[in-house]
Amino acid sequence: MVEVEPIARIVLTLMRFVVFGLSLGLTLISFQAYRKKQSQRLQYAFVGFAFISMGVAISSVITQLGSEADQAILLFFQMVETIPFIIGFSMLYLSLYR
Repeated sequence: MVEVEPIARIVLTLMRFVVFGLSLGLTLISFQAYRKKQSQRLQYAFVGFAFISMGVAISSVITQLGSEADQAILLFFQMVETIPFIIGFSMLYLSLYR
């Protein structure tokens, strides 16, 4: 019988790479748009996507820690993980609101 867990971990890792690649792609596209037409809205969008990409990267690292880390340390990292997402989505909100 085929063991499911290693296959599932490989698929999950590949999916995380896809999410990270997409977030970096959005960051690059928003940076290029900002360089062409330097407006405050595009700057906020670029910074927002950059922080969201950072949050995706941090979340992938935290997932790799998994159950190997102490629960208190894992909780701390999960709390820290939300900060880039809060900043990123706030910046996107500002770029769309203005």
